[in-house]
Amino acid sequence: MSSRIAATLIPGDGIGPEIVEATLAALEALGVDFDWDIQQAGLAAVRSVGDPLPDAVLDSIRRTRLALKGPLETPSGSGYRSSNVRLREAFKLYANVRPARTLIPGGRYDNIDLMVYRENLEGLYMGYEHYIAMDGDPEAVAIATGVNTRQGSHRLLEYAFEHAIALGRKKIAVVHKANIMKALTGIFLDEARKLYQQRYQGRIEMQEVIIDACAMKLVLNPWQFDALVTTNLFGDILSDLVAGLVGGLGMAPGANIGADAAIFEAVHGSAPDIAGKGIANPVALMLAAAMMLDHLKLNDAATRLRQAINDTFNVDGVRTGDLGGTADTKAFTKALVARIRNG
Repeated sequence: MSSRIAATLIPGDGIGPEIVEATLAALEALGVDFDWDIQQAGLAAVRSVGDPLPDAVLDSIRRTRLALKGPLETPSGSGYRSSNVRLREAFKLYANVRPARTLIPGGRYDNIDLMVYRENLEGLYMGYEHYIAMDGDPEAVAIATGVNTRQGSHRLLEYAFEHAIALGRKKIAVVHKANIMKALTGIFLDEARKLYQQRYQGRIEMQEVIIDACAMKLVLNPWQFDALVTTNLFGDILSDLVAGLVGGLGMAPGANIGADAAIFEAVHGSAPDIAGKGIANPVALMLAAAMMLDHLKLNDAATRLRQAINDTFNVDGVRTGDLGGTADTKAFTKALVARIRNG
């Protein structure tokens, strides 16, 4: 490539540095030249500067508008807010995109290929919570307020429709609970109906599914769905559910898309119990890197990376322990890099 791509790299906590190292090896083998600005966040940043999301991280992403991050651990019991939530808020990362695709055939669910589009900034995750004291108990009543806006709903729905159509998806399910939460999720459903009628009818089929029924249908017959778009809390839950259909969070990448920045990550946590043991599965972050390459319009490189992962699993038979194999992180990465270079 003629020029290097500026991007922020956050190694993260726990197994983060290990899976980041593996992912960088894959990107190097692809010949994609990044100019990485390495920044610490999460527990590592708390230990070094006393803040899980230092200003230097935010300044870096403002400059590069692109980040690849390992999992971040939020210190418990210390009053710290989630660094992931803070990043989404800081850069208005309104769309959380989580694909789930079968990579290893022969499981309980086979040939899964789903997209989940989750609103990333609103709903109950805004954190408007408080207690009301009663009968001497200062925390007798807990109250949380969810906030969904028409503008926020429109922004996510528009992205989901456009992205799904661009990928060649045939239908998209709007998941809601408007039968009970008539205002909070009713506004989302109403905006979906309006937007569909105005711009997308005839271009893609729109389904309407109540959240609890959707969860049941995904377990009974996930193949009836193609893409799902929903509000923040429902999307968080459903994206983990669909990850379970394809082998768990170790196979689940995520993209956080905003108007001025995009952050790509593995959906799973920092797994401190296996950190440093060299046995972590790096595939979720590698798949997130493939999403990042697509975002950069480097679709050929993204396709090569996904194909190399598939061939390493299913042709070479090299898999990490969580997938029933015997390879450690380095052995899997070595096999994958060889696939990329020889593919």
